[in-house]
Amino acid sequence: QVQLVESGGGLLVQPGGSLRLSCSASGSFFGIYTMGWYRQAPGKQRDLVATISSRSSTVYADSVKGRFTISRDNAKNTVYLQMNSLKPEDTAVYYCNLRVAGSEYWGQGSQVTVSS
Repeated sequence: QVQLVESGGGLLVQPGGSLRLSCSASGSFFGIYTMGWYRQAPGKQRDLVATISSRSSTVYADSVKGRFTISRDNAKNTVYLQMNSLKPEDTAVYYCNLRVAGSEYWGQGSQVTVSS
């Protein structure tokens, strides 16, 4: 069983501001795994934000390229999402994701609200 615990969300941020989300993984998982962030705005589907492989290869959604940075600390089994130049359209619930050995796990979700 794998548990993902997110932190850093639940805040109101002004447009142009920054925020960092963290997600720590615990439990029984070994080997190569990919971690990432997805987000879901009200009434919309859950979409990819960014992923990072165990070798630190990254993938970003076009809408966040140049503004968001994903990173990971393998020693701590933790993934981070640094979000800069936030826009109102970034408002969503952000979910941490871990994929390993054909299984997929999700965090509890963190609300990010960007508004003046």
